[in-house]
Amino acid sequence: MDKGIDFSSVLVIIGGLLAVVMFIVVLTIVPIGLWITAKTAGAGVSMLQLVAMRLRKVPPLTIVNARINSLKAGLPDISVDMIEAHFLAGGHVELVVNALISADKAGIHLPFGRAAAIDLAGRNVFEAVQMSVNPRVITTSKIPGVARDGIQLYAVARVTVQTNLDRLVGGAGEETVLARVGEGVVSTIGAAHDYKEVLEHPDKISKTVLAKGLDSGTAFNILSIDIADVEVGSNVGAKLQTEQAEAAKQVAQASAESRRAMAVALEQEMKARISEMRAKLVEAEAQIPMAMSDALRSGRIGVMDYYQMKNVMADTEMRGSIATGGTSQKTPGEDG
Repeated sequence: MDKGIDFSSVLVIIGGLLAVVMFIVVLTIVPIGLWITAKTAGAGVSMLQLVAMRLRKVPPLTIVNARINSLKAGLPDISVDMIEAHFLAGGHVELVVNALISADKAGIHLPFGRAAAIDLAGRNVFEAVQMSVNPRVITTSKIPGVARDGIQLYAVARVTVQTNLDRLVGGAGEETVLARVGEGVVSTIGAAHDYKEVLEHPDKISKTVLAKGLDSGTAFNILSIDIADVEVGSNVGAKLQTEQAEAAKQVAQASAESRRAMAVALEQEMKARISEMRAKLVEAEAQIPMAMSDALRSGRIGVMDYYQMKNVMADTEMRGSIATGGTSQKTPGEDG
């Protein structure tokens, strides 16, 4: 009898422990408090869905809160499955729901699928909606441009942009907008005949640039382009002309130096030829006495003829010396 009582007590204790463990497990797996909150808010989240979220490692609190916020904001089309699927895809559920609520209050048509695509593309969809409601002003750096008269100008533009939600996925960013605005400012300044025209009417720049449709293919709509400041820079035209003149001067100097070198080389060549000719002349004159001696021995000329020729040569030298005012020089081969 005592043994049966002891066995029954053990069974009761084990059953109590199992009941406690099961209760703890149920409290851990089934968020009863969250289910009550969703039930009272009319979110339509069942106990089975909450348990399934826990098993899929999806935070039920985030999903339920997003569902309740969308319902209270008047967006009943956002289901629990849509929110959970976006979370499993790596999206930011709270940002998407807040963006949808903000867009709905502002009267902007933004479906859940597009908002989720924008979020998954890496863009902040909530900031995009805010920027669509409240446009942002982007100030460019100093944009240099040169008018036709050669004067350089620096312009600073302020671009007011609004997010285009339809082109936010796949559209170009702010860098493209700023680059296009800079290109338009440079071309507009370059088309001006005088830099004073730009200083007197800076609004022409904004009107010309705005008319080019620079927001095409971007994620923004350009609402306005305002020229905040225009500064006068250096005279680029005069500087370029000076540099061109200096370059032309260096080219001319190089060409003159080349011609001078060619002239020096030609002069040296002529001197070498003259020296060669003089050497040949000296060599030929050195053979004259031998030829005269041979002629005398052979009888081709007589002694009187030789003296007569010497007298003529002496007379010629004397006349030349008188004409030049110098002293007479003996010719090679002359024997004193």
